[in-house]
Amino acid sequence: MKEKLIQRQQELVNNAKAAGRELTVEEQAEFDEITAKINALAKSAETTPATVPVNEKNVDINAVREAERNRIREIEDMCGHFGIEARQYVENGASVEDARKAVMEKLMENGAPIGQKGTVDVVRDAADKFRNAVSDALLLKSGLTVEHPAEGAKDLLHMSLRDIFVETSGEAGLSRKSPDELFSMAQRQYFNPTAAFPAILDQTINKAYAEGHRKVAVTFDRFTKKGTLSDFKVANGKYLAGPVGEFLEVPEGGELKHDIFADDKLPTRQLKTYGRQFTMSRQAFINDDIDVVTKLPSRYAASARKTINKQVFQILYNNPTIYDGVALFNSAHRNVLTTGTGVTQAAFQAMLMALQTQKDQFGEAIIVDPKAVVAPVGMGFDFEALLRSETINTAGNTQAKNPLYRYRDMEIIEDPTLNVLCGDFGNTMPWFLFANPDDAALLEVDYLNGQEIPTIRRMEAPGQLGFIWDIYLDWGISVMDFRGAIKNPGTVVPDPLS
Repeated sequence: MKEKLIQRQQELVNNAKAAGRELTVEEQAEFDEITAKINALAKSAETTPATVPVNEKNVDINAVREAERNRIREIEDMCGHFGIEARQYVENGASVEDARKAVMEKLMENGAPIGQKGTVDVVRDAADKFRNAVSDALLLKSGLTVEHPAEGAKDLLHMSLRDIFVETSGEAGLSRKSPDELFSMAQRQYFNPTAAFPAILDQTINKAYAEGHRKVAVTFDRFTKKGTLSDFKVANGKYLAGPVGEFLEVPEGGELKHDIFADDKLPTRQLKTYGRQFTMSRQAFINDDIDVVTKLPSRYAASARKTINKQVFQILYNNPTIYDGVALFNSAHRNVLTTGTGVTQAAFQAMLMALQTQKDQFGEAIIVDPKAVVAPVGMGFDFEALLRSETINTAGNTQAKNPLYRYRDMEIIEDPTLNVLCGDFGNTMPWFLFANPDDAALLEVDYLNGQEIPTIRRMEAPGQLGFIWDIYLDWGISVMDFRGAIKNPGTVVPDPLS
């Protein structure tokens, strides 16, 4: 009798769940009526002597009752934590372990109406917490830095990709299936936007490539200007307002003189899209190669930044023709020394004077703040001595005040990309003095709507044996003002090992 009543209650819940709704008024009334009958049967059973265990076999009745109370308490505490109705598990005699498995299955469901109003959100929140913990566990397991791991992440470090799929699928008997069978089942979830396993992979990859983007050692953004564009069309540069007239004395009873200022159009800018695609293959899943969703995305994100960095230095090295039809670094621009040198006081002072005496397109003096020296690896020590020393040796071998010490806070930027472009050690390598990009930006790096971090998305490609992701970023690099830097053609940088 009791079993039939419980079965009917389950039918009511299942029907509502299948329809994606709560119980109707009639169904709720029937559910409550059945609950009252079950409670009456239970009360009747408690007062019936035949149902009380007879102590013929030395059964400890108090121990049995205490175990039952503990079972009920544990199930109610566990279900209450997740906002799930505990009654069905208590009354059907489910063990704590069976109830735990049933609760986990419900946590993996999305949008199913379970119990009282508001518990769907609680369940979703619990599922999100579990996904966050698993994602951070994968990152930690692969050796990546996670500053604030999700609660419980360290307890899940033992889980393999196979374990994660089994745990999140909520299907019985999956642990007995082969890794190949599990992969086939996992790939069928590929197109399900609510499936937990692909979502965990996506979340892990997103965190991994954000970390890779943050930690890669590039230098371009220390001496270029960051900009933003809203589309891929050629952006015609806005007009730059020229200098206004000087203030004129107005005599008593006199009139103010009207002023007319000039405009000049800025260079054009345009975005391009760059990207790659990678796959977590069937073999990677079976081999539990978690680096595919942790270290590999991190390396791709770093590669995006390195690509921008290389393109910036290629402009400096290749010296292309720019918006005015003249090479970027050219005597006509007064931004290059006639003869290349190493790191010397005379050369540095000449470059400082050239930078600070540039005139704008209207023939007016510009005021710039020298920001950084950019050089190949191998010159940094000489710059440290040139700029950071308070005194220098004179021709008479006496100590004198270093006139360049006032620039001791200037950034010294060494980048091996220049070494590679120049053919490495033993070749002539240039170096540069840059103004603050806010005063005069030689180069501007634009991003689509200001987004610097690559976008990553799971690619729906049926027929592929694996999970596929696209990773891409939109950027453009433009020469904005040749007055923003001075070039020293450089000198030979010797090989430190020769």
